[in-house]
Amino acid sequence: MSTEISPRRRRDIISALRRGTVPERGLDVLAVGLDHLDAAIDEELTDVEQGGAHVKAVRGEYGSGKTFFARWLTERAKQRGLVTAEIQISETETPLHKLETVYRRITESLSTGQVQSGAFRDVIDGWSYVLHTDVEQTGQARDARAQLAAAEELLEKRLAAVTKSAPAFATALRAYYQAVAQGDMTQAEGLLAWLGGQPHVASAVRRRAGIRGELDHFGALGFLQGLLTVLRDSDYKGLVVVLDEVETLQRVRSDVREKSLNALRQLADEIDGGRFPGMYLVMTGTPAFFEGAQGITRLPPLAQRLDVNFSTDPRFDNPRAPQIRLRGFTEDSLREVGSRVRDIFVGGLDDGARVRAAVDDGFVADLADSVAGELGGKTGVAPRLFLRALVDVLDRVEQFPDFDPRRDYHLQIRAADLTESERSAAALGDVRRGAASVDDIELDLP
Repeated sequence: MSTEISPRRRRDIISALRRGTVPERGLDVLAVGLDHLDAAIDEELTDVEQGGAHVKAVRGEYGSGKTFFARWLTERAKQRGLVTAEIQISETETPLHKLETVYRRITESLSTGQVQSGAFRDVIDGWSYVLHTDVEQTGQARDARAQLAAAEELLEKRLAAVTKSAPAFATALRAYYQAVAQGDMTQAEGLLAWLGGQPHVASAVRRRAGIRGELDHFGALGFLQGLLTVLRDSDYKGLVVVLDEVETLQRVRSDVREKSLNALRQLADEIDGGRFPGMYLVMTGTPAFFEGAQGITRLPPLAQRLDVNFSTDPRFDNPRAPQIRLRGFTEDSLREVGSRVRDIFVGGLDDGARVRAAVDDGFVADLADSVAGELGGKTGVAPRLFLRALVDVLDRVEQFPDFDPRRDYHLQIRAADLTESERSAAALGDVRRGAASVDDIELDLP
């Protein structure tokens, strides 16, 4: 594998792994075991770029790499000119049954190839810029007043479709454009917040723009449609929205769960019905969410929409299906990703050969096997802890020339370091080792 990557990209990857989190960028160099999905994902993204729309469910156990897959997909999409948004579903922060909140989270986390997060302003301003550019290219507007009149005429034409489905969005966008043109930034800022679905926009701002009320559940669908129109008119190729951790719906009150599942069904139906051209909706969840009594089976129309036969060998899974399952890490893939991280780390060092010699492939394999062993042999939930430990070892070897990882490094797994799934897997290791508790686990490498 080539490790010729920029210093900034290398630093971002290593820093995230050091914290035990999934990197925001650079996941293409870490992607292991996703080759079988490349062609199908690219086909669907191409369809989205051409005005199609897709719903994709991704299933996997805790720790199987669902968040990694989602960020790998969104990074791939951004490289193709799409805009992305990643949202973690939560009962308190982002309740799925309140689509107005989901829409707000989309605009807050909007990401492009140039802006990592919070790109909503750039998108709206980019739309205004394209509008101005198109007017100038006509050559009809010879002074500022004529140019503004021509721009507003073109604006009305492009807002016609939005006005039919989301008149409030079109009204606010029109008023925002006019406020910017007039240099009224206070009004413009308020209208930008309104377009982004923010609550409690000053009544004076709304009154001047001719807007009434607050954004609600049903209005959010219209605003989403308006956002897609703005993206198309701004030369972006589409929108990828990731709803991560939808399995949390299993733990909410039954009435909230029913409303949330119905909102998910409504969104999927609207996408299938052609209301959201250029949108790719991805939802990630555990097998229990897709098959258990507290998941989508409670709403048969949604369950039928996402139903896939997984009784065959995983090697023959259909990546074009509406639901795909992640295979998780094997011993070989865990060792491979460890070697890739090691190569990325040493690629930015003057004495990289020394560090590579100390943390060779044999050591990487031993560390991977040891971490997985202490997690009950479940390699699928080991990557986060393994890569965090590996970066810790690499840091020590780089900084201390006399540090020998086989002699001087003793990895400890403490309860505070574990996620829920890792804690469950570690309990299996406790039984095997006879440890009194997970706090007593200590790995001694051979």
